[in-house]
Amino acid sequence: MDILLDQGWSEIDSKLVKNYELPNFIEAINFINLVAAEAENMDHHPDIKLYNYKNVRLILTTHSKGKITKKDIVLAKSIDKVFNSM
Repeated sequence: MDILLDQGWSEIDSKLVKNYELPNFIEAINFINLVAAEAENMDHHPDIKLYNYKNVRLILTTHSKGKITKKDIVLAKSIDKVFNSM
C-alpha cells in the first residue's frame, strides 16, 4: 500500500482517499464514467464525489470488512491507470 500513498492516495479512517483535478467539467464526468465502468467490472464500488465542477474525490473501502482490503488496492491502481491514460 505504500506505493499508493506515494502516488497521492491517503489513508483516512480505514479508507483510501484521493482527489483528482481534471481540465473541465466534461472531462471530470468522463473520468467518473470510466471509473464507474472499471468498478462495475471489478464488482467493487467506490464513493465518488464531484466538487468545484472539475474535481473528483474517490473513497475506497471494503464496507463488509470495515477496512481497506486487496480489492481496494487493486481498484486504486486501476483508477490511477484510467486517470493517467486520459
